[in-house]
Amino acid sequence: MNIHEYQAKEILRAFGVPVPRGIAAFSVEDAVRAADKLGGVAWVVKAQIHAGGRGKGGGVKVVKSIENVGTEAERMLGMTLVTHQTGPHGRLVRRLYIEEGSAIERELYLSALVDRSSSRVAFIASTEGGMDIETVAKETPDKIQTFSVDPAAGYSRYLGHEIAAALDLRGDQAAQCGALIAALYEAFMAKDMSLLEINPLVVTKDGRVVCLDAKINFDDNALFRHKDVQELRDPDEEDPMEREAGKYDLSYVKLDGSIGCMVNGAGLAMATMDIIKLYGEEPANFLDVGGGASREKVTAAFKIILSDPNVKGILVNIFGGIMRCDIIADGIIAAAHEVSLSVPLVVRLEGTNVEKGKEILASSGLPIVSASDLADAAQKIVAAVRSGP
Repeated sequence: MNIHEYQAKEILRAFGVPVPRGIAAFSVEDAVRAADKLGGVAWVVKAQIHAGGRGKGGGVKVVKSIENVGTEAERMLGMTLVTHQTGPHGRLVRRLYIEEGSAIERELYLSALVDRSSSRVAFIASTEGGMDIETVAKETPDKIQTFSVDPAAGYSRYLGHEIAAALDLRGDQAAQCGALIAALYEAFMAKDMSLLEINPLVVTKDGRVVCLDAKINFDDNALFRHKDVQELRDPDEEDPMEREAGKYDLSYVKLDGSIGCMVNGAGLAMATMDIIKLYGEEPANFLDVGGGASREKVTAAFKIILSDPNVKGILVNIFGGIMRCDIIADGIIAAAHEVSLSVPLVVRLEGTNVEKGKEILASSGLPIVSASDLADAAQKIVAAVRSGP
C-alpha cells in the first residue's frame, strides 16, 4: 500500500524525523490559506500523486508570493501529471501539499527497504540525491552504497555513523544524520514498511539535515496491525480492478496485454505469464486466487478479468492441491453465465478432483477448451486470440 508525501511526513514527524512544515490542500483556497498560515518568503507547491518524478513533470514548483501559490494551485489541481512512473496516461492531481521553502546547500539520497536477497532491512545512501537518482544508479553505481541491519543484533549507532560518512557528513551534521537514521529505522519497523525513500535528503544553508521528500510503501500483509495506516488509503490512486480484487483478497495486477490469466500460486502465475510471452502474446494481468479460494472468490476473479476491455482471451491454469479443481470449475461456469462469456477460454486443470472438474466443464454447454498441460494451454489460447472472434 502506498500513501501520499504529506501523509508520509506526518508519520515520520511522529517519530521525531526532521521534515519541513507543510499543510495539505484540496482546493485553491486551501492552498492560499496554507501558505498564509505557514508564513515566510517562499513556498513549495507539490502535486500529490502516488508516483515519483513529479518535479520533472511540472508537479513541484517553488514560488515567492502567496498570489503565485494560488496560481500554481489552480494550474495543478485537475491536471493530468505524467512522469516516468505514471506511464503515458498520467495521474489526475486531486491533492496538493503546500510546504515552507528550504534554503538548500546539498541534496543527498537515502532509502530503507526490505532486501529480499539478504532477508534484512537495508539502507541505501548516495551523495548524489535529487531528481536524477535513476541516472546515478545506471551510470555511476559506485556512488551508491548499501548498509544492512543484522536482524539478530538489531539497529546499532555505528550504522548511523557509517551512513553519515558515506554521505560525507561531518561534525554536528553527522550527529544529526545518526539520530535521523535511528528514527527512520524505528518508524520502518514499527509501521511494517516495505520501502521508505527520502529523495532528496538535504543539508540546509544553516546546517540542518532535513527530509525534503518522503515516499512510503507498506507491507499489505501487515496492514491488519495498523488501522491508522489503512485509513490513509487513497482509492483514487488505485486501479479500480485492483481495488475490487482487494475486496476478495485476490492478488491482482493489471498489465497491458490481451490474454487474461487466472492461476493459483504466485510462482505458477509467473510461469503462466512467461509461457504466454514465449508463444508471442502478452498477459493482461497477474492474478493469483490463492490456495484455498471459494467458489465465490473464483467467480469474483473471473469477473474482474473480464471487466478489462483489452482481454481477448482467458487462460485458467490451476494445480489443485489445497484448491480443488471441481471448485474452480464451478466458479468458472458461474462467472461465465453472469458476465455472458464472449472471449475464448482455455482451461488447464491438474491435481485434486481433476477428473470431476473436467467433467463439470465438459457438461456446462460453454465453449471451453481443455488443455493437457501448460504448453498446450498457452498454444491454444494464443491461437484462439490471433484467430479473432
